[in-house]
Order: sequence, then structure tokens, then C-alpha cells
Amino acid sequence: MAGTEPGMLYVTMQPREGLSLDQFHEWYNNEHGPTRLRLPHIFTNGLRYRATDGQQPHFLAVYDVTSMAQLETPTYTELRANRSPREAATIGQVNVNRTFLDLVEMQQSPLFVPIEQLTDADADGLVLVSVTLSLKTGVEGAEEAVTKWYREEHIPMLSKIPGWLRSRVFRTPSVIEGGSSRSNSKVSIVTLHEYAKDNDLGGPEHKAATSTPWLDDIFANYVADKQRRTYELFYVFGPAPRELHALSRLPPTSDFSTSTPDGNIISTSPSASGAGDAAINAFIKTSDGLTIPYRLEGNPSPQAPTVAFCNSLLTSMGMWDPLIALLKSNRPDLRILRYDARGRHNVPGSPPVPATLDMLADDLAALLSALRVPRLHALVGVSMGGATALKFALKYPGRVGRFVACDFNVKSSDANTAAWKERIALAEGPDGGIRKLAGLTVERWFHPHTMAEKKDVVSWMTDMVAANSVRGFRYSCQALWDYDMRDEMKNNTVPGLFVVGEGDGRGALVKAMDGFKGLLGPSGAELKVVPLAGHLPMAESPKEFWDGIAGFL
Repeated sequence: MAGTEPGMLYVTMQPREGLSLDQFHEWYNNEHGPTRLRLPHIFTNGLRYRATDGQQPHFLAVYDVTSMAQLETPTYTELRANRSPREAATIGQVNVNRTFLDLVEMQQSPLFVPIEQLTDADADGLVLVSVTLSLKTGVEGAEEAVTKWYREEHIPMLSKIPGWLRSRVFRTPSVIEGGSSRSNSKVSIVTLHEYAKDNDLGGPEHKAATSTPWLDDIFANYVADKQRRTYELFYVFGPAPRELHALSRLPPTSDFSTSTPDGNIISTSPSASGAGDAAINAFIKTSDGLTIPYRLEGNPSPQAPTVAFCNSLLTSMGMWDPLIALLKSNRPDLRILRYDARGRHNVPGSPPVPATLDMLADDLAALLSALRVPRLHALVGVSMGGATALKFALKYPGRVGRFVACDFNVKSSDANTAAWKERIALAEGPDGGIRKLAGLTVERWFHPHTMAEKKDVVSWMTDMVAANSVRGFRYSCQALWDYDMRDEMKNNTVPGLFVVGEGDGRGALVKAMDGFKGLLGPSGAELKVVPLAGHLPMAESPKEFWDGIAGFL
């Protein structure tokens, strides 16, 4: 049985000849790793390294584990027992060595920051030196002697090397696969030494640390074998799949879909007709248990700037489809993120906690963190999504470069609150329910021109609204009942653009937004008015909407 102490899952991998590296990386980055990071009570991080010493295996993955006993629970063991067909087929083409390590000793520099807290740009290229000492059998006190040497001499001397960040000492075996007794197994000491990209490995301090009488004594009396490997970091897992680069290089037949134990779907689609067509559909869980589906597409480069879209209440991320088509065509440099905002689907809690604009902004922050997106190039939102975009810019100014807020208000009103309550009663009532609310809502939203001349758009949007969760609607529309951002707006530091359909509220919202546009920061915001459009101009008149925001983006 494993103990309750923290430790590590340490996995080396060598793809066999015939397995595409793109297939290997796409599977590992979009399926295997994120599945484990969605178990934060077990795994606190997941890191991938590539060898820099020319030796095989070429790839290493390490996962810090909260308690080694967790690796014997069904939560973890069933992950391996219930592999997807794609995972089983791929891992069958990889030579894998999985090791469980108990943490014994750790020393770190004051400059050390946990890698999962770094941006990808800062983490990429960090150096790892892995040293495995196999101890002589039958030598009493070998493990204690080696650990004492590491603690009292070797690591303190390594810490003098410029660029040293952290050293950790582990012992193995910990959890023994197949149930064999740990006490009867041959012991090894594994040390992981982490360094900055710029370091002085091989310099005078390093040479001094590796040429002492104590070191000579340890190796002469206690060590049977030594293995040293060097690596550089190239990928940090989050709980949300984001690997578009390898996915975009796979053939169209490599699309993948799987259902998680809680019924959520994850799917990946390679490019069918060129760059920008690859897409990931997946989800995250917020701290209160809400499931947020998202779609990531566009430019597959991990360094591509990301623009995110926040839908209105009662719609899904699909409301952006016409605009996304234009965006891909006109801005192939952008990575595109959209998600179903709180209220589209069922909400957790018994009873649920009514939503607030702060919660909606926090949902987006949680999604970006799960995707390891430190800062958006731009955020675009409409209606409740427009209020969310402004609130996000106010609450998280360092995480967005600019925002576009459409067809929204900066302050709630008593009249609107009463209207929301009436709509809840209709959605929950027997008189047509959510389907009747959908028809009335779309008629209220859309410009008369849209209603008369774009019947397919009307039908599309009506069906979308009718598919909304009634409970999600009830508890999320309350975010629009009691808020006022006017004072906050004055201190805004993020460039913003306001957009409104000319017919929204029969023109009343144009006047309202024109009235508060000057409150945004020291110089206010420009207001763009989209002709022949109502509450959802990006769905009603996508070309005209794009023309209005293209320069700002």
C-alpha cells in the first residue's frame, strides 16, 4: 500500500517507428494529459519534456501527486482500465515506462515559481536534469546515507550554480503495480534538478559539486548504477484541451470524439480544407461545479493571439457562426475561442445561486486559466455577454487587450427586472413554455427587416433559444437584475468599442449607449451603429457588423 505522502508520477515515452509524432502529441495533449488535470485532488500539474542529450526515450511527462495513495484509488486506476479506443491504439505504439516516486527532500531558490503558474512563454525551455541512483542491495543504511549527502552537501552546492531553481529527492518504488511489496523491491533514489533556460551547468560551481570526497564515498559504498538524463520543457498541461498545432497537421480521418463519465463530450476535428479548420470542442468545470462547453479554432499556432466571444443570454456559442466565418477569412492570424456562457445549460446547486456579473467574468477567467491563455487579444460580447465583456475588462484589465461590448446597458433598471420575472414565469409555465418565450424573444430582438427578409435566420435563432435550459435561464438572467457599472467605467484602462443594432429596442438602446459611451475611461468609447439590425447585429447583419469592428480588432 502506498503512503499518504506527496510524490510524482514519472513517465518516459518513446513512440515506435510508424507512429506520427503529430498523432502522438495530439492524443497526449488533448486527451491523456487533460483527463488527469481534471482530477486536481490527485494531480496538481502535468509537464512534458523532450530529451536534450540525444538518448531515448525522447519524451518525459511528470505529474506532481497530492498523495501517493490516490494512485491506488478507482478514480485513477479506472482511467487506465477504461481507455478510449483511440488512446488504446496510440499507446500501443509507444514504449512507456511508468514510475511512482515518493517525495523525500526538496530545496528551492527564492526565485522558484511553480511551473504551472508560469505562462507558456516563460515555461518553455526550462531545463530538467534527472539523476537515478540504483542502490547496492544488502548494504545497510544505503538509502539514508545517500539522502543525507543530497540534503547536506550536494544540493546546497548545486544551489550555487547560476540558474538553479529547485532540487527534489524521491525514492522509488512507491506504489507497486501488480500489488508486489514495496519493502521487497530494489530501491533507487531519483533526483530532479530544475534550472532556468540560461544557466551555468558545467561551470565551476557545477564541477565543484560533482567532485567532493563525500560524493566519492557515496558512489564507492552505496551506489550500484547511475543514470543521468537532461531535458527541456515544451508543454504544460491544463484541464482544457488546446493542442491545435498537431491537430491541424493530421488527416481529416483523424477526428475524435469521446464521452466523459459525467456525460460531457470532447471532440477534435483536424483541418479538412486547410489551416484554420481544425477545432476542439470540450469543456471545463468551474469552482462551483458549472460545466462550460467551449470551442477553440482558428490559427493553430500556440503563439497566435486569441480573440474570445461571449454569447447573449438564451443563446449558445453557435450564435457567432456567421461572424466566425468572416473572421477566419479576414483574420487568419487569430485563434478563436467561444463558449456557452452561464445560463445556457443547467446550473449547479440545490437551489442554485443566482448569477452576478462578477460570476460571469470569473467564469471566463477560469476558462482562460484552464486553457493557459494569459491574455486575450480581444473579447467580444453581446447583451449579457456585452455586460460581461465590460465587467471582465474592469475586473481583469491585465488579461485582455481590448474589448467590444454590443447591445447592452451599464446599469439595470426596475422595469427590466420586472420583465425578466415575467419571462421566467412564461418559460416555466404550461402556456408554451420556453418555445413560446423563444418566439417572443426573437421577435423582440430582431429588426423588422430581419423578421421579414431573413426567415432562415429567424428560424435558426428561435430554435437556439428554445433549446436553452429553463433552470439555467431562471438563475442566470438574475445577473441583469441589479447592477451598475457607471462608476467603475470611469477607471477603465482597456480600450473598448461599443456597438449596437440601429433597431434594438426600436432605437432606444442606441440612445442609451450613446449616453454612456463617454463614461468609459478618460476618453470614452466610440459607438458603432449597425444598420438593419436589432439586438444581435452579428447574427442579423454579420458583414456590416464585421465592417464596424474590423479596424478595432
